[in-house]
Amino acid sequence: MSAPSAGAASAGAAPVPGPRWLVACDLDQTLIFSRRSFRLPDGVGEPPLVLVERIDGEPWAFMTETAFAGVAALHEGAVLVPVTTRTLAQYGRVDLGVTPRYAVAANGGHLLVDGVVDPAWADAVAERLRGGAPLADVLAIAERLATGGWCRLTRVADDLFVYLVAHERDGIPDLAGVTDELAAAGWTVSVQGRKVYLVPAALTKQAALAEVARRAGATRVAAAGDSLLDAPMLLAADAAVRPAHGELHDRAWTAPHLHVTAAAGLLAGEELLAHLTGLVTGGRVAGGRVAAAAGR
Repeated sequence: MSAPSAGAASAGAAPVPGPRWLVACDLDQTLIFSRRSFRLPDGVGEPPLVLVERIDGEPWAFMTETAFAGVAALHEGAVLVPVTTRTLAQYGRVDLGVTPRYAVAANGGHLLVDGVVDPAWADAVAERLRGGAPLADVLAIAERLATGGWCRLTRVADDLFVYLVAHERDGIPDLAGVTDELAAAGWTVSVQGRKVYLVPAALTKQAALAEVARRAGATRVAAAGDSLLDAPMLLAADAAVRPAHGELHDRAWTAPHLHVTAAAGLLAGEELLAHLTGLVTGGRVAGGRVAAAAGR
């Protein structure tokens, strides 16, 4: 990943020495899983779990004990950056057992430094989003899309984008028409589980991650994710890994430097963390991409 040129978002924030690797990880269905997304193979018992999120007091998201330990190892050996489409409030519910210095929420809309939203980045994002259709116009499209009984709720996320939640994933209608309509307006569509995200094309995880890499002084970047919204950061990274499930897997998405897990679901999260730890502790890079020692 090439460091971006300094701009409004980075004024006064000079790069500081840091570990060699920066490791960016999507959360939902990459690192953490609700029970409906475990996807354990037939005959495979549930491994020991760690609860990492509650909603209204109820257990919601989990990791295996092995994966939870893997997060701690990555945090110790690299700049670990959670990178999520979750809102600030939704991200705040997750406890990975570590406190990363940097985090990215709302699909790149928020850059957190030591748990605090960075105001310079927020200003840069606001400027970047002026080129697309207004949020109010897209909300009207979302409300039109939500008709027909398939949609359980429609939400605006941190005044940045819109998402819809289906009663069941199979009930989500054909989105080809609205995808084309929104593309013409400078927005993108992504389906993750039962959620349909309508996101400005200019709002990306990768842009925020590039700023983190610059600030952290990272020379190599690894990234993990499962959705189309993760694709730009996976492409820009020196090494990338995705689970054998999710939006990218359904599209057979690939890249020369991409590793795909053998397992799906909960066990894929465990496997991809082991792969990333291997990169940080013993991988070698040749020609700008991780070579055979990284597990490919």
